[in-house]
Amino acid sequence: MVNMGNAAAAGDESSNGVFGFLDNWKRSANLLGNMWGLRSELGKAGIVLAVQETSEVFGNPSGGMRRGADYDGLTVAVLQMNTQRAFGWYGGTFQVSMEQVHGRNLSADNLDAYQTISGIEADRSTRLWELWFDQKLLDQQKLDIKIGQQSLDQEWMVSSNALVFANTMFGWPMVPSADLPGGGPAYPLSALGVRGKYWLTTPLYVQAGIFSGSPAYNVSGDAQQSNRSGTSFVLNRGVMAIVEFQYVYPGLGAMVSPDEGEALSRIYRIGGWYDSEPFSDQYWDNTGNALASPASNGTALTHRGAFSFYAVADQMLWRSHVDPNRTFNVFGRAMGTPQADRVPIDFSMNFGFTLKDPLPYRQDDTLGLAMGYTHVSSALANYDRAVRRYTGAYSPAQGGESYMELMYQCQMTGWLQLQPDFQYIFNPSGGVPNPLHPDRRIKDIAVIGLRSNIAF
Repeated sequence: MVNMGNAAAAGDESSNGVFGFLDNWKRSANLLGNMWGLRSELGKAGIVLAVQETSEVFGNPSGGMRRGADYDGLTVAVLQMNTQRAFGWYGGTFQVSMEQVHGRNLSADNLDAYQTISGIEADRSTRLWELWFDQKLLDQQKLDIKIGQQSLDQEWMVSSNALVFANTMFGWPMVPSADLPGGGPAYPLSALGVRGKYWLTTPLYVQAGIFSGSPAYNVSGDAQQSNRSGTSFVLNRGVMAIVEFQYVYPGLGAMVSPDEGEALSRIYRIGGWYDSEPFSDQYWDNTGNALASPASNGTALTHRGAFSFYAVADQMLWRSHVDPNRTFNVFGRAMGTPQADRVPIDFSMNFGFTLKDPLPYRQDDTLGLAMGYTHVSSALANYDRAVRRYTGAYSPAQGGESYMELMYQCQMTGWLQLQPDFQYIFNPSGGVPNPLHPDRRIKDIAVIGLRSNIAF
């Protein structure tokens, strides 16, 4: 996520000439500081501009379809307006964001794993990402309404402790990534809709939303290619409904007595989604024959709609009394659906821990270790068995895929993070044959890489 607070603070920095931003380059939260006065001028109108570049190089020295390495990168620009500061409209926020995706994708080129290694991997493009207006209402701003083009991975199913990891599934989970049309309205895509969030009572919240059922008009192929500019505002492809309950501690406005230490924060979420789009059966065609049978017409039986439930937990377990920045945190997330007949993935989970301020004088660094698992639906596994039965071809039934990730995020300056990363993927894609060597499965994959985040 792009840090809007750092960008806003940069608007208060002084600028001395064209290269004045270099005076403070170690202490500034943004490489370009005040952007030669642009940020302060925008700030007068209640506008904050944030630009972030994420670049990374990953390689697989063993396993996968083939060995190799790739570079990929993502530039995100976000413009946010506070309507009260801009023209006196209380409680409103307008935001527009753009993406520029560059480089190649190691997961697609070399790995062929379900749980892709990087959350920024996407088709090369320059596109609109989000375009929305948010309005806070009622006493104490208990109600929050957002309407417009939204990316659901920004505030739904989120584990804040998991976001530091590189693997895609620590952001937008495996179940919606594999099951929803086009991968769902999440990076690099989004969808039109409305979201409401209501503060029930400290520390309980509920949020619910209705969105377009598909992020692109044509999702039979690559939805990113179908909506390359991000401006296909899809309105006639069904609906996706989602609801989430949140327990947040300490709650908004919670008081701590002077003799108490800082609270061990925690956030628990439970929720579910339903998408009304048609979903194709993973085993049967529309005439009652197995799709793998020579008698099949190749057109899958269609089901109306699919749903899933999920639970997310973020828990701080320990805080140092000597250094309050040093904390040990755990997270876990599980998601599943009983509708194994119409989806390729029926269960996924991930869990792990982070240690913040892990070393002396490194209070902004984070060490993390996490694991994830996804399970292929029984219908898709049965399809694999049917292929072997009808054709005699090598077609092992897909099962589960697991992975682990070890990372260390180093805050080099206020605007630069470097993150060495190691991942290992077990039974890639549940044990599918290697497309380059169809008589054998894809071998377990070791991945090493380095990611950088630069806030401009």
